[in-house]
Amino acid sequence: MAAPHDPPGTPGPSAVVVGGGLAGITAALQLAEAGVGVTLLEGRPRLGGLAFSFRRGDLTVDNGQHVYLRCCTAYRWFLDRVDGARLAPLQDRLDVPVLDVAHPRGPRLGRIRRDPLPVPFHLARSLATYPHLSLAERASVGRAALALKRLDPADPALDGLDFATWLGRHGQSPRAIEALWDLIGVPTLNAPAQDSSMGLAAMVFKTGLLTDPGAADIGWAHVPLGHLHDTLAAKTLDGLGVRTLLRTKAERIDRTDDGRWTVEVPGETLRADAVVLAVPQTETHALLPEGALDDADRLLDIGTAPILDLHVVYDRKVLRRPFFTALGSPVQWVFDRTESAGLTGAGQYLAISQSAAQDEIDTPVAALRERYLPELERLLPAARGAAVRDFFVTRERTATFAPTPGVGRLRPAARTRAPGLYLAGAWTATGWPATMEGAVRSGFSAAGAALSAFGRRHDHPLQEAA
Repeated sequence: MAAPHDPPGTPGPSAVVVGGGLAGITAALQLAEAGVGVTLLEGRPRLGGLAFSFRRGDLTVDNGQHVYLRCCTAYRWFLDRVDGARLAPLQDRLDVPVLDVAHPRGPRLGRIRRDPLPVPFHLARSLATYPHLSLAERASVGRAALALKRLDPADPALDGLDFATWLGRHGQSPRAIEALWDLIGVPTLNAPAQDSSMGLAAMVFKTGLLTDPGAADIGWAHVPLGHLHDTLAAKTLDGLGVRTLLRTKAERIDRTDDGRWTVEVPGETLRADAVVLAVPQTETHALLPEGALDDADRLLDIGTAPILDLHVVYDRKVLRRPFFTALGSPVQWVFDRTESAGLTGAGQYLAISQSAAQDEIDTPVAALRERYLPELERLLPAARGAAVRDFFVTRERTATFAPTPGVGRLRPAARTRAPGLYLAGAWTATGWPATMEGAVRSGFSAAGAALSAFGRRHDHPLQEAA
């Protein structure tokens, strides 16, 4: 074992960031920009965590479809910082096609879109004409939305209540939950209403739909995610002098007698003034020194939820929209990824994103193919008779933390009881569900806490942007 040494960098404090997902990258960026010498460790051969890309033949495939909203100001900061904002543009105005293929009179297309009006009138016309709910259900949705707007998502009482119970108390029918609330809530929370903390649900709907008219405008990468979260992020980190070690896992962290830290990696021991653990909760629990949290075992009580993605390459164009979502079908959201994946010539590549996929996460590919290809033909008449060039599946069994009622009391803050040790990750106490936004915000919190301890003056990026 080599002798312990400090990370390279400018004279001054040093830090080791364990984990190269969005949380760890953000923490490393913030620390390095403040003059801290940073070493970033990542066990995988690339940066980006669970928002990454891989090659399949001539295609560059994202492991799953990730989107963000205009209200995701932290992730937008990240995109700007790595010079990637132009590659993941936002809609000019929220517009979500919703196709119901189970309607008695045949398939019906509705839309959730906003007008250039102040809240709550920006969605009034869309709700009033939404064909997937009855007139009475539309009126009840409006009343529930106004009640939700009055809530404080940080109220601890909301954390222990499930969203479905609250919706039921406010007159929401099962159809309203299916055709509106879960339509939005399942992909953002990665859980249906009955399995979601009311606190997190209130945060999602209040922030996205009931604060700023444009808050819910949708953005997504028009290039592979790996280009944003790995290639551009690595270039930015390198420009700041961050030492990035890929295929390198932290095996042990310890506090030294002089109040500093050692981080053991294969063949090397790093010394630093601060350590940021930006890895999933189970890995964090395994690395935490004794006494770092009041009850470290609570981390193990934070459950996980899976996401399943189905990838279909047709021999012709079958979808003329960039995306849509479905009712009356097991299909949830469908995205056209043809251009971003590099598919040239005739054909089209669709990605089907299935959140809260506990029931199908281990289903064999052949069975998924047998179930979902006919469903796509129901939804997309142009797919009938089209040849399927490729069908494959990506599975993230622990894609997000589970947003179950009571999870809020389990999520730790960035600071620990051990001076110089900080936590980051979407599962920490960001107030957000498990999103790219939450991950970046956690990186802000961890870096900010470390810089405060170093006595380094720093401004919160979102305060600067305000």
